[in-house]
Amino acid sequence: MDDDSGTVTVERSDAATTYPLWRDVLRDGRPVDRPADPPGTLHLAARTPDGRVVGVVRFVPAPCPYRPGALAPWQLRGMATDPSVRGSGVGRALVTEGLARVAALGGDLVWCDARTTAVGFYERLGFSVVSGPFDKPDVGPSVGMLTAVGPRAAGASRSS
Repeated sequence: MDDDSGTVTVERSDAATTYPLWRDVLRDGRPVDRPADPPGTLHLAARTPDGRVVGVVRFVPAPCPYRPGALAPWQLRGMATDPSVRGSGVGRALVTEGLARVAALGGDLVWCDARTTAVGFYERLGFSVVSGPFDKPDVGPSVGMLTAVGPRAAGASRSS
C-alpha cells in the first residue's frame, strides 16, 4: 500500500517489535504490565521501506463475550498507528491482513472492545457494534464490536 513515505508492507512480527508503538499510541507512553501472549497470538506490523514500524495489531484466540457460541473466535487487541500516517490506509491494511490470516487459521469471528472514537473505522471494515457503551479502565469509553470471517463471512456484505 502507498502512503506519504512510500510503500508500506504488513508482515508478521513478534510482540517486542510491536509493543513500543502500542504503548506510545494507546497508553500515551505509560508503562503497561503486559502478560505473556497466549499460544497462537498473531502480531502484525506495518513498516515503511526504511523499516520504521508505523502500525501494529495483535489478534488473540479468545472466547467472545458477545457471541458465546462462536466456534473459533479471535480478539483484535492493541491496534495502533503512528499519528504521522493516520488516514493513509495503514490501519485498514493491518486489520484487513489480520482478518485474512485469522480466517486462514480457522477463525470464524473477530471481536474487539473498540474505543468509541474508532467505531467508524471498524464499521468501514465490516465490524458491527454489538454492545452499549462502557468505560474500559485505562482506555475510556468503548463498545463491543465483531465481524464474521472465513466461510461465515463469504456471503456477508462489507462496507468499503
